[in-house]
Amino acid sequence: MREKVGMKVLSKKPVPGKAAGGCAFDGAKITLVPITDAAHLFHGAIGCAVNGFEGRKSKSSGSDLYINAFSTDLTNEEIVFGSLEKLERGIEYIFKNYKPKGIFVYNTCIPAMTGENIFDLCNRKSKELGIPVIPVDSPGFIGAKNLGTRIAAKVLFDYVIGKKEPDYTTPFDINLIGEFNVAGDLFNILPLFKKCGIRVLSTITGDGRMDEIATAHRAKLNVVFCSQAMINLAEYMEERYGIPFVQVSFYGKTPIENSLRKIAKAFKSEKLSEKVEKVIEEENERIKPEFERLKTVLKGKRAVLYTGGHKSWSGIELLRDFGIEVVLSSGRKSTAEEREKIKKLIGKERLVGQIGARKLHELCFEFGADVLIAGGRNMYPSLKSKIPYLHINQERFYAYAGYDGLIEFGRQLEITITSPVWRYLKEKPFYLNGGER
Repeated sequence: MREKVGMKVLSKKPVPGKAAGGCAFDGAKITLVPITDAAHLFHGAIGCAVNGFEGRKSKSSGSDLYINAFSTDLTNEEIVFGSLEKLERGIEYIFKNYKPKGIFVYNTCIPAMTGENIFDLCNRKSKELGIPVIPVDSPGFIGAKNLGTRIAAKVLFDYVIGKKEPDYTTPFDINLIGEFNVAGDLFNILPLFKKCGIRVLSTITGDGRMDEIATAHRAKLNVVFCSQAMINLAEYMEERYGIPFVQVSFYGKTPIENSLRKIAKAFKSEKLSEKVEKVIEEENERIKPEFERLKTVLKGKRAVLYTGGHKSWSGIELLRDFGIEVVLSSGRKSTAEEREKIKKLIGKERLVGQIGARKLHELCFEFGADVLIAGGRNMYPSLKSKIPYLHINQERFYAYAGYDGLIEFGRQLEITITSPVWRYLKEKPFYLNGGER
C-alpha cells in the first residue's frame, strides 16, 4: 500500500517495465545476497540478475560465493513452453560446481505470471541434494522494495532459522538483524560487542553464514538495525521463540552509546552495564584527538540529508556530533515512528518526502546548505548544480558505522566540503574574466 503524509507519497509502487530497482524482487535480492556461503539463482530474464547486482556494497570476511549472480536467462521459447527443467539443471550445476551451503531461487515477474511452480521443485531438490534449496517468491510487480525485504525475512524464518543447534550458548548471545555490512560497517561494530562481552550468534544478513543463521533461534536478544527493513523477522521470532528485540543505530557517537546502553539494559545485568560504560569511555578517549580536530573544521556547517529509513534520523545525530546543522531531512522509506523522531530533532517544517532533483537542489540553495548527503541517484545532478555531495546509501565505499566509522565519516565530510574545486567552480572562467587566470 502507498503511505501518504500530507500530499506527498513516500513509497511509490513500481510500474512493470519501468522499475530500475526499487521493486519487490530487488528488495529480496539485496536482503539475502549478503549471505556469503549461499548461492543466489535468479529465475527469469538475465537483466533481473545483473541489473543492480552488487549495488549494495556488502563485504565478506569469508566466502565470496555470494558475489556470483546465477541466472536461468530465459528465452522466448522457454517462457512459452515452460522452464522448470532449465531451472532444475541450473540448481544441479551450482550444487556440483560450487558446493554452496544453500541455494536461494528467486521467482521473477515472467515465471510468476506464467504460473511456474518453483516451490515443489525446490522442495524436491532439497531432499535430493541434502542442502536447503529455498524458493523466494518476490516478483517485482507485487510491490515496492520494502515488501521484498519483508518477504526475504519471512523466507529466512520459514526455511533457515531453527534448523540447527549452536555448539554452545552464552548468557549474552544476540542476533544482528537488518545490518547488511555495507562497505564493511559490521567490521566496525563487532569489536565493540566483543569488548563488552556480548557474543554475536548470527548476523542477518551482512557477512552471514547459513549455519549461523540456522541457530539464530537460540539468541537471548535480537538487535534490529533498520526498523523498516526486517522488523517483521524480529516480531516473528519474539512470537515463536520468545526472543525480545531492541532497535538501535550505530551511526553517530550519541546513537552508538545509546544503543550499547539499551542492549545492556535489555539483559538486566549490572556487570554488563558497567562493562559497556567502560568500553564507551575507552573508545571516546581513543578517538578524541581526531574527533575534536574534525569538529573544529566542520562546526557551523549546514547540511541537507536526503536518505531514508533509520539513517534519516540517526544521520541527523551523526552530523550534530560534529556541530553540523541539518536544515532538511527526508522521510521517504521511513516508518511513522522514524518520521516523528525527525520532527523532534529538526521540526516538522524541515521534513520532506519524495521530491525531484530540481526541487531538492532549490531547497539546498534556499537553506544555504554547505553539503548534500544523499544516495547515488543524486550524485551527478548535485555536481552539475555545484553542490558539494557525500554518498551515504548502500552503494558507498566507506564504512560509517561504529566509532571508526564516525571518524571516517568526518574525514569524508572534511574532504568534500573543503575541496578547492568548489571555489574554482564558483568563479568566472578566465576567458570571461579579461583573459586573466
